[in-house]
Amino acid sequence: MSDETILSASEGGVLTITLSRPEKANALSAEMSDGIVDALDRAGKTGARAIVLRGEGRHFCAGFDFGDFDSLTDGDLALRFLRVEEMLQAVFHAPAPVLALVQGRAIGAGADLAAAAMKVVAAPAARFQMPGPRFGVVLGTRRLAYRVGNVRARQIQIENRPVEAAEALAIGLVDDLVDPEGWAETTANFGQAYGL
Repeated sequence: MSDETILSASEGGVLTITLSRPEKANALSAEMSDGIVDALDRAGKTGARAIVLRGEGRHFCAGFDFGDFDSLTDGDLALRFLRVEEMLQAVFHAPAPVLALVQGRAIGAGADLAAAAMKVVAAPAARFQMPGPRFGVVLGTRRLAYRVGNVRARQIQIENRPVEAAEALAIGLVDDLVDPEGWAETTANFGQAYGL
């Protein structure tokens, strides 16, 4: 893959996709969205039995990259949102079960990305936030509602407050809390659950 912001590696039938822009808290550029879709496409073609999605550095994903926002036309911006939505759909409908490992912050499209996974494991200090409605952008409403229910999803988005890991576990946004030191075992167990 030519885009160095997405790293992917296969081992024993498990494809690991790593968001690799730690200096930007793994904020999603257009290239990153395309890179995730490409990696998932390869997973289907190579017969991966499980997929692990993670972020490099302190944070899982800071959401949509607004770094070049001022230089984008309305059409460019709409296309960027469309690409992110296509990427979220690709994760939700991935060719193999997806495990998201979340540390630090998962904000906006980053929280949507985690919610699109089949299983979400978060570090105990992880934090989720959905500020999209404040900007007039709501990408992951269906996936968030699928995980936590319609009413709670609306509350999370309207209140725009951080959801700490313990609350995320209690409401179903997260399936388990595990210190990152235990993620290798978590990944192995996820792989074993799918016949690897």
